[in-house]
Amino acid sequence: MQGGAVITGNYRYLLWREWNSSSKTISFIMLNPSRADAQINDPTITRCVNFAKSWGYGRLEVVNMFAYRTSKPSLLKQAAEPIGKDNDRFILESVDRSDRVILAWGNHGTWQKQDLYTLELLKSYNHLYSLGITKQGCPRHPLYLRSTTKPQLF
Repeated sequence: MQGGAVITGNYRYLLWREWNSSSKTISFIMLNPSRADAQINDPTITRCVNFAKSWGYGRLEVVNMFAYRTSKPSLLKQAAEPIGKDNDRFILESVDRSDRVILAWGNHGTWQKQDLYTLELLKSYNHLYSLGITKQGCPRHPLYLRSTTKPQLF
């Protein structure tokens, strides 16, 4: 498996994994990056790779509503600039490259109304999916979902 990431200081704008270059690409848009980088997967990235493989994709891209790297939402909320200056560009470029996009930021995505901003940014796209919706109406985060979960049109 090949992989890469675009990391600038405390911000990760893009992470990708590829195991079949002749297959389709799927992107996940989540809340914020944790410790995963060009070589190391964290549990969420491992989960996304496993989902992507089980659905027949050969490449995974991960972007986030907030590019600031931390494993704790409380620290994300303390960051002076949690989004990152280049984040919109990386989100849109990833969505453009992808055959399917999974929205997966969970309930914390409502912070700073970033969920509404992201949905507005993506309003012209029709290949947006989720792995279910939380009670608060947000697209579910993939980490603790069943391995048999299938994407549904968002």
